[in-house]
Amino acid sequence: MAVLGIDTSNYRTSVCMVDDGYRIVAEQNPLLPVKKGELGLKQSQAVFEHLKQWPSLLKNLGLGPEEKRKIRAVGVSTAPRPVEGSYMPVFKPGEVLAETIAYFLSVPLFKTTHQEGHIAAGEFSLGVRIPSPFLAVHFSGGTSEILYCERTTNGYHIKRAGATLDLHAGQFVDRVGVKLGLPFPSGPHLEKLAQEWEQSGENDRDFPTIPSYVKEGMFSFSGPATKALRLIEENRYQPGQIARAVEHTLVKTLEKALRYAMQTFECRHILIVGGVAANRYLRKRLKDKLEHRAVGGQLYFAPPKYSTDNAFGVACLALQNLHSKK
Repeated sequence: MAVLGIDTSNYRTSVCMVDDGYRIVAEQNPLLPVKKGELGLKQSQAVFEHLKQWPSLLKNLGLGPEEKRKIRAVGVSTAPRPVEGSYMPVFKPGEVLAETIAYFLSVPLFKTTHQEGHIAAGEFSLGVRIPSPFLAVHFSGGTSEILYCERTTNGYHIKRAGATLDLHAGQFVDRVGVKLGLPFPSGPHLEKLAQEWEQSGENDRDFPTIPSYVKEGMFSFSGPATKALRLIEENRYQPGQIARAVEHTLVKTLEKALRYAMQTFECRHILIVGGVAANRYLRKRLKDKLEHRAVGGQLYFAPPKYSTDNAFGVACLALQNLHSKK
C-alpha cells in the first residue's frame, strides 16, 4: 500500500509517495525558477510555473504500473495554515491535480495545510514521537510563527504562541541575500557565505550588530532588514560578516520569543521546521542557548532536506488519516 502527497508552495512543486510504514518510495521537489535579482514570484506566475513542471515532475517520479496500482490515497495541502480565511492561489494547482488523481484511481483524498505538512515532515523524518503538546517553530519565507501543537488522530490542533509583526524570516534573509548578489531563495547561499568567512582566517574582526525586536512572543524583522541593507550600502563589512550578522539576529530573535512561549505554555519540547530552520548556525546556537540546564528545553530539528518545502509531511498525514479510518 502507498499514499501520494502533493504540495505546491511559493518555492517548490513537490510530490512524494510513502509506503505503509511511512517510508519514502519516490519523491520530487524542484524549485520554481526565479530570475536573478528578483525576490520571488507573483502568485499568478507561481501557479503557471507549477503547471509547467507537472508533466516532467510526474515522469521523473519514476512510478511504474505496479507502484501506481499500490496508491490507496492521495493527500494535498490546500492552504498555508489551518485557520479560517487562509488562502493562496499557489496551492490550487496541487489541489486540482490531487482531486483528479484521486478521482481516476477511485481512492480517498485527504486535504491538509502547508503548515501542518511542515510539522508532520519534521516529526516523521525524525523517527521519534515528540511528547504532545509541544511547541513548533515554522520559520520560512511565507510563515514565521511559534505554534502550540496538540497531536490529534488526523493531524494537529494548533494555537499560535508567537509570530512576526511584519517580514517573515525568509523574507529578511532573501532581501539581504539578493542585495548581496545571491540567488533566490537565498538561505543556503547566505549560510555558505557566512561559513566561508568564518573559515577564511579573515574573521579577526567581529560581525556587525543587527538589533532584534521581541515583545513577549511577537517579533519584527523589518528593522533588522533595514539595518542590514544599510550596512551593505556602507560597504564597511565583508559580505560574509553581514551574512553571519543576519544569522545571529535570527537566533537572538527566536531565542527570546521561545523563552517567552516556553514559560507561558509550560512546554519544553520544541520542533523547529521551515526553510530558514535548515541553517546550521541557527540550529547549533539555539541548542546551546535553550538546552542549557538553566532553561531545560528539548529541541528537535527536522533533517535539512525536510525542513524546506516538501510533500513528505502531506503524504504522512494522508496515510495517518487512512489508517484512522480502518
